[in-house]
Amino acid sequence: MPVTNIESHPANDASDACYLALKARDARFDGRFFTGVTTTGIYCRPVCRVRTPRRENCQFYALAAQAESAGFRPCLRCRPELAPAGSAGGAMDGLAPWSVHDASHILARQAAGLMDAPALWSDAAPPTLAQVAARLGVSERHMRRIFETHWGVSPLQYLQTRRLLTAKHLLTDTQLPVAQIAALSGFSSLRRFNATFVERYRLQPRQLRQIAASSNAPAPDRGLILKASYRPPYDARAMLEFFAKRQINGVERVDLAQLTITRTFAIDVAGQTHSGWVQAQFQTESYTAKFRISHSLSAALPQVLTRLRALLDLDTDPWSINQLLLQDFPGTDGLRVPGCLDGFELGVRAILGQQVTVQAAQTLAQRLVARWGTDLPAAAHGVTRLFPTPQALSLASGDEMGQLGIVRQRQRAIQSLALAVVGGKLRLQPGVDIAVTVDALQTLPGIGPWTAQYIAMRALRWPDAFVAGDVALQSALGVRGDANPQRAATAASQRWQPWRSYAVVRAWASLAAPTPEPKTSNSAN
Repeated sequence: MPVTNIESHPANDASDACYLALKARDARFDGRFFTGVTTTGIYCRPVCRVRTPRRENCQFYALAAQAESAGFRPCLRCRPELAPAGSAGGAMDGLAPWSVHDASHILARQAAGLMDAPALWSDAAPPTLAQVAARLGVSERHMRRIFETHWGVSPLQYLQTRRLLTAKHLLTDTQLPVAQIAALSGFSSLRRFNATFVERYRLQPRQLRQIAASSNAPAPDRGLILKASYRPPYDARAMLEFFAKRQINGVERVDLAQLTITRTFAIDVAGQTHSGWVQAQFQTESYTAKFRISHSLSAALPQVLTRLRALLDLDTDPWSINQLLLQDFPGTDGLRVPGCLDGFELGVRAILGQQVTVQAAQTLAQRLVARWGTDLPAAAHGVTRLFPTPQALSLASGDEMGQLGIVRQRQRAIQSLALAVVGGKLRLQPGVDIAVTVDALQTLPGIGPWTAQYIAMRALRWPDAFVAGDVALQSALGVRGDANPQRAATAASQRWQPWRSYAVVRAWASLAAPTPEPKTSNSAN
């Protein structure tokens, strides 16, 4: 079957529009398409700084996998692996309820979004695809058929491109051993990795490393340095101000002057816990974020990179969101939805923020970290403490929490959340079933709709979450005086679907003195 590229789509002059974006090197289109140049056999991002090829020598593809299946190799200059998620969607985009498309389109997008999750990059292809199909509620055969019909490549081809681009990213930006990079990228053996890499890219992995600038020699004080791109507009300062107002000393540190956030982080991979520090710095002139990651997290690099991109919401396509929201929220086109690195931590902090001010919640979180957090070995950059684990808080007594000023209702909520996570009943991360997870959260004592929706918005990366009981949101929407402000807020929100999470952030920003985690009107929260 021929590869489906943008030129074969019935959209009006789609290829001509792509060529105009290519000539302008328009970063707004980064990741939304790739250009295969027939005279060189290379495919590039729209922002590539090389000389613009002639129109007749360009073929346009929605996915990197399509370009590679057509025989093109990734550009070593613009590096397609750095592009934000495009047509297949990112965490906040690929699983959105795209009501304007048919069911097959939605299924294909969701399948691609799930395969972008590093946890699925195992080399056992049939079980992996079966898991994706089961998550989507369809048979594996049906998913394969729909995926290939829509994208023009098979799920295995898509997954293989993802693995190879991940390996290319790590080979270029780090000095990790090639064997370790092969394993991190999802290959079962170094031999198979080398063979696949040479077959697809006509280059030995070590040759690529020699071509890349060798400025990433191991240095324990600065960690591993990797890059990621995003599409403008992006209000980096607003994002960091959000985190700065909530930062817990020792756990996180925001430097607004340097547009940097640094924090501690622990992650479980293959039954092992890896802890360290991560740092993200915005480089707004090039629409990139530079990540520094401690060497202690090198065994979980793909997962860490995915979490960092979600933390800063780098993969969102602002064009589609602004089309829907900008008229109601003018001047907010650069705002994104703040994410998190750890869903359990976000859940605890959301519980602590129920019916209190941001500052009060920050104080309670600080006490919780001081009591049950642990010191970070080899601390750096002013962060020294890890947030308490679910295991630690599941064993904490109510009396101990009460001594910190945490009221009984929230004690029960924190303990029940910790027990649910420890027992595997809850997974607070992107890719889970949103409806099932939100319902499960609300069965826990002390967790109501506001908390569940807030967790869905920031931890599950659900773009259509809506905290209808939020007092500040109700004030921003002008419904506080209604007999039922929650119902009025929900009714007003219908026109913003499927981007209500972004509408919430923009409504908060519209307040003269925004309080994004204020009192809620529902005491069950």
